Amino acid sequence: MIQRTLKRYLKRDSGYYPVLTLTGPRQSGKTTLAKDTFPEHEYVSLEEVDNRAFALEDPRGFLRRYGDAVIIDEIQRAPGLLSYIQSLVDRDPAPGRFILTGSQNFLLMERVSQSLAGRSAVLHLLPFELAELEGRIRSEQVRHDTLFRDSSSTPDPWEALYRGYYPRIHDQNIPPEIWLGDYVRTYVERDVRTLTNIGDLASFERFLTLTAGRTGQILNYSALASDCGIALDTAKRWLSLLITSFLVFLLPPHHRNFNKRVIKSPKLFFYDTGLACRLLGVKSAEQARTHPMRGALFENLVVAECMKAFVHQRQSPPLYYWRDQTGHELDLIVEEEDALYAAEIKSGQTVSGDMFNTLRWWSTHTGLGPETTTLVYGGDRSFFREGIRVFPWSAV
Repeated sequence: MIQRTLKRYLKRDSGYYPVLTLTGPRQSGKTTLAKDTFPEHEYVSLEEVDNRAFALEDPRGFLRRYGDAVIIDEIQRAPGLLSYIQSLVDRDPAPGRFILTGSQNFLLMERVSQSLAGRSAVLHLLPFELAELEGRIRSEQVRHDTLFRDSSSTPDPWEALYRGYYPRIHDQNIPPEIWLGDYVRTYVERDVRTLTNIGDLASFERFLTLTAGRTGQILNYSALASDCGIALDTAKRWLSLLITSFLVFLLPPHHRNFNKRVIKSPKLFFYDTGLACRLLGVKSAEQARTHPMRGALFENLVVAECMKAFVHQRQSPPLYYWRDQTGHELDLIVEEEDALYAAEIKSGQTVSGDMFNTLRWWSTHTGLGPETTTLVYGGDRSFFREGIRVFPWSAV
């Protein structure tokens, strides 16, 4: 079984809180992780019709039946249980009583914040990190100097980018084009249709595809809405749905005003590049290697790995990008204790001198020095050049 970074934090927080809520995208491995971390807890899934009916019709009887050490899977299927759980833990706040999992975050978190505020730790499980697949579990909090680490592995970035990191693809070796196609259909037809008031599913599917075409780009709601043929408010609402479903995230621009003409809109990324490839119609790793969006997809791969590294360590990701209106752009900024560390991300496998141009400009313009800069590229060696650290993409 592939070990998850988040496991030790689940175990740790179960000693502090009576309730733990584990959420994340559908099929990210939440049930497997909960069972592995708490093997002594009884398990019940509300996906099963009889269990769900029991929970909905007789919540007190349901909770009495399953006692004080229970994993309740897909808790959003019976949200009324949360109020009854609140009453139970208010009477007896012993830690680790209830482990709740749920994937439809846009409904679940609203209910948890209403009923279990201060009573539940909330942890997010995203798809695998490359480090988890290779058994390189981080033993400490992520810092700028540990975000990129020397690695002996040399996986093909385009194969990794195309397959993505959803557990089922790796655990059962399912071709990604098959599994991810089913995943998209399940998300649209089940989650979106049944849990939101979106009536035009065809337009939503088009919106999803157009969003994939903007990965790694600065978000322009007006252009996205216009291309999809929907209202601006609708585009904002639908993108919010993708964010709360853990399909996409926004990388904010850094706010320090080195230049008054700094760009202030976020960039859009997918948590899983395999899903982005599926939506873009990419059918193989070789096609990804030559795709017109190869640079943006590679940037997405690296930024998403950095994001997962922080989230799975229970840290708020201090990640940004920086760009001004004259065209200078840093793909990734890590802010740490009032210091800034900049990284450029290049998909090429051979390092060339012009890859360092923006990092040189940044060092000179900010006065922070080359030791605060990093180049991440598509090759397989780590080294220094001009005082700048160079890491392969697999070092995240």
